[in-house]
Amino acid sequence: MTPADLAELLRGTAAKVLAEHGLDPSVLPAELKVERPRNPEHGDYASNIAMQIGKKAGANPRELAGWLAEALTAADGIEVAEIAGPGFLNIRLAASAQGAIVAKVIAEGPHYGYSDTLAGTKINLEFVSANPTGPIHLGGTRWAAVGDALGRVLAARGADVTREYYFNDHGAQIDRFARSLIAAAVGEPTPADGYAGAYITDIATQIVAANPGAVDLPEAPRHELFRSAGVELMFGQIKQSLHDFGTEFDVYYNESALFDSGAVDRAVEALKSSKDLYEKDGAWWLKSSAYGDDQDRVVIKSDGNSAYVAGDIAYFQDKRARGFDLCIYMLGADHHGYIGRLKAAAAACGDDPATVEVLIGQMVNLVREGVPVKMSKRAGTVITLEDLVDAIGVDAARYALVRSSVNTSIDIDLALWTSQSNENPVYYVQYAHARLCSLARNAADLGVTAADPKLELLTTDHAGELIRTIGEYPRVLASAADLREPHRIARYLEELAGAYHRFYGADRVLPQGDEEAGDLHTARLALCEATRQVLGNGLRLLGVTAPEQM
Repeated sequence: MTPADLAELLRGTAAKVLAEHGLDPSVLPAELKVERPRNPEHGDYASNIAMQIGKKAGANPRELAGWLAEALTAADGIEVAEIAGPGFLNIRLAASAQGAIVAKVIAEGPHYGYSDTLAGTKINLEFVSANPTGPIHLGGTRWAAVGDALGRVLAARGADVTREYYFNDHGAQIDRFARSLIAAAVGEPTPADGYAGAYITDIATQIVAANPGAVDLPEAPRHELFRSAGVELMFGQIKQSLHDFGTEFDVYYNESALFDSGAVDRAVEALKSSKDLYEKDGAWWLKSSAYGDDQDRVVIKSDGNSAYVAGDIAYFQDKRARGFDLCIYMLGADHHGYIGRLKAAAAACGDDPATVEVLIGQMVNLVREGVPVKMSKRAGTVITLEDLVDAIGVDAARYALVRSSVNTSIDIDLALWTSQSNENPVYYVQYAHARLCSLARNAADLGVTAADPKLELLTTDHAGELIRTIGEYPRVLASAADLREPHRIARYLEELAGAYHRFYGADRVLPQGDEEAGDLHTARLALCEATRQVLGNGLRLLGVTAPEQM
């Protein structure tokens, strides 16, 4: 019986008890929650439902808890339900009900924890979207890991997720990029407002090699050549870096297409009659301050040219025209103003601002022996995705970036994330999985299988703790999706690995010496198989490998 199953049983029991005592069952909340108490001696699960609804129902909370405890104790799968304090319910499951969690995991395999809650919801998830003027820096790398994991989590809840990369190939930064490449090609210093780093020289060299005489072209065609070829080469490197990092996109959307097609001009003209657009000082402004922005934003400048937010409006309209129910934007720490800006854009289009969600990611720092690492081999002063991967590897990089809330800045200690110790979170979780795979191989050599296990034999405290932790996975996955917080899965996996290590140290799984394999060995092996499955499921959602040996 998973926590969700128990919550449903509790809800049904509460409705029945209220009706039997002439009380109104409609006071029950839409969703009941049961929690694992901090002290295992208080039971397997606890609920404050009697305190939550007692007064609303017209009953003394402790008296109501007593009625519920009596009814629950008589229910299948419940060993005992007791009252605590002013009306808490402490519930202990029967061994057979706990064993059912193990059977459920084995039966559902890689889909354990999945649901169809978001079925029919079409989500556009835009993340990374780094300008094609340089390698992906650490902030973008964080989104490459978190965004990819969030997409997997939302899909596991039944959503139709499209991962989109907004390709910023329009604007002044591209011209600065082209001038930087030309300067490198002709041996001149980097322009004051340009881009520096070994990657600029590398790309310039490639352009010249593919286009002999490029540096001798007249200014305008030379600029266009270095601009177009440079963007193509840089973005090719970005795509390859993301692919090597395990992050793939369904759509690469070119910003220039919005302007070249006239979509931006059409969008702005159509919105001039909107209550969220107004004219002042010869310019057109978006009332973004009404949606949390620190000030209103110019859409059309006084000279008639479009401002950057005009492209945002047209891009949002394009996403909605493609049928997306929800547009999630994952942006860097310096983009807080975009929350109100994009919601205002939705409102100006006559849409519900709730169709826009903006997640802001904080900074990432690399630390070696307590000292910040600030220099990159390729990009000069910017630490890149490749720098991080070269230092600690793909798995450790993805895990390190995902395991903390994006609302917090993180320091990645290179010594910690390369260590083969329990202090290294990804090593700790992966080692648990590899250890379970080794156990399965040893069992096969001994002829012990997990077939037809008598799971009611799993009665020890450590087995119970492990089973209940496994049972939490669907709820953790649901929270990770609902709150857009895939870090919850990483933290859960560490808890699960800890519960497994404690179980393995206390409860012998395989027979030793001349001992015959019995029902208890089979049951414990089944529990190990369920644990391995859940660890693998969670690592897969994070885009981290689940090794079979280490």
